[in-house]
Amino acid sequence: MEDHRIFIVFLVIAVVVLLARALSARLGVPDAILLVILGLGAGFVPGLPQVVVAPEVVLMGFLPPLLYHAAFFTAPREARADAIPIITLAFGLTTVTTLAVAGTAHALLPGVGWAAALAFGAAVAPTDAVSATSVLQRLGAPPRLVTILEGESLINDGVALTIFALAVESLSTPFTAGHGGLRLLQVVAGGVAYGLVLGYVIRKVRRRIQDPSSQIIALLVTPYLAYIPAEGLGVSGVLATVTAGFYLGTHGEGILQPASRLAGSMFWRILIFLLESTLFVLLGLEIRQVLKDRGDHPWTEIAVAALAVSAVLIAVRLLWELFNGPLANLLPGGRRTQRGFGWRQRLVIGMAGMRGAISLAMALSLPLAAGSDRGTLILLTALVVLVTLVGQAPLLPPLLRRLGLIETDRRLVETMNARKAGLQAALARLEEMADDDEIDETTADTYRQMLELRIDRVQSRLDEHHDPEASPPPDRARVKSELVDAQRAKLGTLYRKGRIGAETLRELSRELDLEDPVVTKPSAQRE
Repeated sequence: MEDHRIFIVFLVIAVVVLLARALSARLGVPDAILLVILGLGAGFVPGLPQVVVAPEVVLMGFLPPLLYHAAFFTAPREARADAIPIITLAFGLTTVTTLAVAGTAHALLPGVGWAAALAFGAAVAPTDAVSATSVLQRLGAPPRLVTILEGESLINDGVALTIFALAVESLSTPFTAGHGGLRLLQVVAGGVAYGLVLGYVIRKVRRRIQDPSSQIIALLVTPYLAYIPAEGLGVSGVLATVTAGFYLGTHGEGILQPASRLAGSMFWRILIFLLESTLFVLLGLEIRQVLKDRGDHPWTEIAVAALAVSAVLIAVRLLWELFNGPLANLLPGGRRTQRGFGWRQRLVIGMAGMRGAISLAMALSLPLAAGSDRGTLILLTALVVLVTLVGQAPLLPPLLRRLGLIETDRRLVETMNARKAGLQAALARLEEMADDDEIDETTADTYRQMLELRIDRVQSRLDEHHDPEASPPPDRARVKSELVDAQRAKLGTLYRKGRIGAETLRELSRELDLEDPVVTKPSAQRE
């Protein structure tokens, strides 16, 4: 691609992302829905360059950080408690969905071989938890639903990508069922083993890195150190990346300094959003070439296939979730983990099967060996993602309300209680230090007053929540933001008058940035 066309593509991506974010905040819909629609629309704007994304770019550039991020931020305790529902969805449903979609595509699209159909089935099998969980968390749905969806999404990515890799390999090197089973064992065992070893080594190395900038660099290269060498060794880079991310996420205590954690959290948040957004836009810019490469399949055939595959995805997931209870009960601990998980919760899980960035990444990484089927399958994947996002995501809010699964302010109460417990622990430690003469009484009294004031503030918020007759609480976020703005304005005045230097201004401004609550106001758009 010519240099100036690369800059045009980057500009289009930036414009689509900004527009999607603005519309998402205004309309209250997930970013992914708007990114799909706007990304596809960008592909038909006259004058924009035609883009063809090399499969290797998607596999090596996009997948490793997306997989690592999902694994690193998994909640281990909650995932263990709901291991049975997660395992049945991630392994059982993903495999059944892959086979059902592959059979549907093979039957409705003459000429599409079984290897390409299985690759397509694996591409659309994994769910995109972000679109569903963002809605559930905003409405205050039970946290167990969020945990199951996130756990399922993490594991089914690995399962689907492993099936996808074997199907793609069979496009150029056909093998028997026996050879396929041995190859599956090799890539799974090898990928997990390599990921564990790398996670252990990275953990030891990062403990010795104190500089925040170096920590960020280590964060960035870790997914690629997991994925690329594993693929070179002939094992699963996907499972290596997921395993390394999960290991570091659950054994990461003390690796990062507080400053590095703040910077690292923001880094991952921006990076993952940009990668997912870029995938949607690149698909849109490639859509014209995809339409040319769709082979001899007429539009009616593709439309019927897209609707049929979408229907199969939704129906299989709903049926599996509503009727897999007897199967789950056969697993160790199955009956115990099924308690309190009735048909209402199962119905929500069944409807939260949207597809997203991982499916697009897998479709775009289909090799050229797929021939004319490649364009057809990429187009089908885009249509399936669009149907599931637009057709299912808007149904979740009314469904949750109808089923009575919205827990108002549960997250607020949990956060306030945890904050109160932490402050009380700090106060107890302060008293111990004062009793042991580790600090003087003046210092102890200063911190004691500060901690007691914070505890009183937290308790007052809890009292307001539990007392329905209490007057409406003041908008503390707005008040705090106004106070921070006043300090920031004063710093600007001191700098203009020459009473402080630029370094002092930047240092104090960073401190105020950490104190400033995120609020919606004309000068600050809510994230």
